[in-house]
Amino acid sequence: MVTAAAGPADRPASAWAPLRTAAYRNLWLALLAANIGTWMQTVGAQWLLIHHSNASTLVALVQTASLLPVLLLALPAGVLADNFDRRHLLIAVQLFLVVVALALTLLTVTDRMPPALLLTLTFAFGVGQALTLPAWAAVIPELVPQGQLRAASALGSISVNVARAVGPAVAGVLIARTGVAPVFALNAVAFLIFTYALVRWRPGNARAVEVPERFAAALRAGGRYVKHSPTVRRLLRRSLVFVVPASALWALLPLVAARRLGLGSGGYGLLLAALGVGAIVGGLLLAVIRARLSANQLLLIAGVLFTISLTVVGAVPVVPLVLLALLPAGMAWVTVLANVNAEMQLFLPSWVRARGLAVYQVCFAGGQAVGALVWGLLADVAGLVLAYLAAAGLMLVGTVTSQIWPLPDLRTVNRDPAAYWPELHLAYEPDPGVGPVLVTVQYTVQPERTQPFLVAMDLVRGARQRTGAMRWGLFRPAETTNLFVEVYVVPSWGEHLRQHGGRLTGEDRQAEERARELTDGEPEVRHLVPAAAGPTLRDNDEGV
Repeated sequence: MVTAAAGPADRPASAWAPLRTAAYRNLWLALLAANIGTWMQTVGAQWLLIHHSNASTLVALVQTASLLPVLLLALPAGVLADNFDRRHLLIAVQLFLVVVALALTLLTVTDRMPPALLLTLTFAFGVGQALTLPAWAAVIPELVPQGQLRAASALGSISVNVARAVGPAVAGVLIARTGVAPVFALNAVAFLIFTYALVRWRPGNARAVEVPERFAAALRAGGRYVKHSPTVRRLLRRSLVFVVPASALWALLPLVAARRLGLGSGGYGLLLAALGVGAIVGGLLLAVIRARLSANQLLLIAGVLFTISLTVVGAVPVVPLVLLALLPAGMAWVTVLANVNAEMQLFLPSWVRARGLAVYQVCFAGGQAVGALVWGLLADVAGLVLAYLAAAGLMLVGTVTSQIWPLPDLRTVNRDPAAYWPELHLAYEPDPGVGPVLVTVQYTVQPERTQPFLVAMDLVRGARQRTGAMRWGLFRPAETTNLFVEVYVVPSWGEHLRQHGGRLTGEDRQAEERARELTDGEPEVRHLVPAAAGPTLRDNDEGV
């Protein structure tokens, strides 16, 4: 597989270019406020638990409760974002998050916040985040030009990490002076700001939503696409092998601050601020660095830096050294995730973008949630130092795999929608719900072209399965040497019409054209529907 490499033809957009688009700029600033509120809440929730028994596990469970809903709900949320108006969905979810933040505030003020209830409300907040992420990620390619997507992804990481630097610092000051309740209250205000920005936003070219797919069918279609897309699976693996060991840094940092470094809430906020500053610097330098290094070289360097950071944070109880180690950790974090996230946005076609990004978020959040729990349990049993060293070892192993599973090169891949199949000429129109539908395509291929034809049809198979085929096969009649019959099954007639009308891309078209060039004449296509779904003899009699 050809892998990503930098070159003059691939010059990245300026890091700030997307902010020149007013709609993106306004929403980015509002989301920054919401991200700051989210980090303030995380710090507040963790600090409420720091003095309980089994604090290692409870503090780690805050991150697990925040991220587990993404693991459980991201794909259904992606279905909703692909089938309904994303702006309206985002507004409704932000109002729900405001309500959850207000509940956290009132219960904390009245001193009715046991650990179980705190984790439950944190989980509810995570539900709202899970519903937000796919819709927002799918909106970004509609807000900025394609050439600015990598810069927009880096700006998204900068937003998160500015929030990671500012939110904990503000939360630390507030907790030290006024307690945790004001932190939760400010989080409610932050999400009101994001809601207001969404209400004011009027998309210039509102996305036309076709008749929504049935929920279960849309869910299966998204799963099929990921299952049969080697590129998406490669990107998911790269995310997962980085996030699982990296989650130890976030999950156990409050305990490092309190137990190994003797810091209070303000000191913990300072540690998170160092991580955030490193990530901001990494995001700003990413465009410049990407012009000089390939994406896979960046992955290798980032993995080594994070390994060193984990080792220092876990093993060296010296505040200045830990602060210095957290700076490159932040840079490495944004480098890996901004690259992988941008590649996903560039590769996924619009019809399944939210669902594909949701699967990415499942891997990202699931890796963090499960990793946080594992590292928390290991720290309780074996101690913080051993937990961090184990995470550093796993990170190093994962970094080596970047040479085995490198990022693919997407610069020459045509992802534009392509409705190139000929118009259907049918004796009757089946109902969209009728299925399954069996499609057969008969090709005539000369014997000397057989082997290259089989290779070309393997690419066609991938396109059919990504866009709707449940089963696919290529057969040849035993009675002749130059006929091949492609057979594939689609769940319903409506699903097949979606293949015709928007699911195929320029890359799919190129694959099919390569196969067609090796055949004689036009292929013969038949669509077989269940016999009961066809016109009956009485129907024909009445029509005469």
